Amino acid sequence: MAQVFVTNLEDPVLDPDDAHHLSRVLRTAPGETVVAADGRGAWRRCRFAVGSLPALVPDGDVVHCRRVDPPVTVAFVPVKGDRPEWVVQKLTELGVDRIVVLRSQRSVVRWDRDPGQAARALERLRRVATAAAAQSRRAWLPSVEGIMNLSELAAAVAPGQLALAERGGEHPSLDRPAVAIGPEGGWTDDERSQPDTVLAGLGPTVLRAETAAVAMGTVLCALRSGLVHASPDLT
Repeated sequence: MAQVFVTNLEDPVLDPDDAHHLSRVLRTAPGETVVAADGRGAWRRCRFAVGSLPALVPDGDVVHCRRVDPPVTVAFVPVKGDRPEWVVQKLTELGVDRIVVLRSQRSVVRWDRDPGQAARALERLRRVATAAAAQSRRAWLPSVEGIMNLSELAAAVAPGQLALAERGGEHPSLDRPAVAIGPEGGWTDDERSQPDTVLAGLGPTVLRAETAAVAMGTVLCALRSGLVHASPDLT
């Protein structure tokens, strides 16, 4: 079954892009089931109808899904090209709850120098997250936020402790489910000594920034789901 996001589950109105995707790309037939979700944990089954315009007809009760604890946050410093979109897509598919775009002293991509560019970039990332959430059948949309520096991020996740991804750091842990991934040039000494933070590592090798972001999201979400379990000597 395909899934789309709508504003109101009592009166599910299809976005034009979703209507085109269902009818022209997926070739959804009239009467087929489509899941409509509101992005806030609720969803219901609908039937796809084709009249003057494609539409959804409610065909089931509204189901509410609780949010899984603890919420997982992955923040990253964007790199060039379309890799930020890929990172957001994969973090959404994995189940990350909060995705934050960071600025750092060694940032190469500087969206925040132009407020208009920053707004457009964040809106593009939110569209990517919405499409990925629909594809992966998420009832909760992740928040995509930014552009923050490390001190702003640390304040946003307080009273939890922010972890900075760094080779040789402690093993990822659900005790610290908010992790920041640095730029390709790594953190500066000032950033590495950010107050109220700890270093978290992903093994002995140096990962690309986008690989580290997705790897960290994978580990934290797998720990949370019980797919893997941390050994007592690794926490």
